[in-house]
Amino acid sequence: MEGVFIHPTAEVSDGAKIGKGTRIWNQAQVRENAEIGENCIISKNVYIDEHVKIGNRVKVQNNVNVYHGVTVEDDVFLGPSMTFTNDMYPRSFNTEWRITETLVKKGASIGANATIRCGITIGEFGTVGSGSVVTKDVRPYALVVGNPAHQIGWVCRCGFKLDANGKCTECGEQYDLNELEGK
Repeated sequence: MEGVFIHPTAEVSDGAKIGKGTRIWNQAQVRENAEIGENCIISKNVYIDEHVKIGNRVKVQNNVNVYHGVTVEDDVFLGPSMTFTNDMYPRSFNTEWRITETLVKKGASIGANATIRCGITIGEFGTVGSGSVVTKDVRPYALVVGNPAHQIGWVCRCGFKLDANGKCTECGEQYDLNELEGK
């Protein structure tokens, strides 16, 4: 794999597709038929299951689990020790379990130790706060926190919170809150 760095302790299946410029670090495991885009960082002790699709420029922090049925688009941040699920009705004895798909859209960020229930979509540039348990879809640019996660505001593409008028508190970009709310 040209232009790819794989740490000697990482386990990457020959059947995985890894994009140019991607770096896979200590004790990471990438399963067969997983697809990882270009210029990604797969940090220490990450597990990427079979058939997972990860876009370009994605940063996956230490101890993250990305299970079969998860698709991660470009420019996503997955914080330390966050995890996805993929089975709505898990039983250890069930041999006929069904994958329930999850989609993380472009530019989204998921904080440390968050849990993402399967079957949902996290919208473009949505942000999930650390430790949150996400049980329903997250709207584009929404900021959600808690257990269960609930929306407490909106965020800019740059990641900072929007004020009550829809202006980014960091870069000053202006958003139409009615448009974000779908009105």
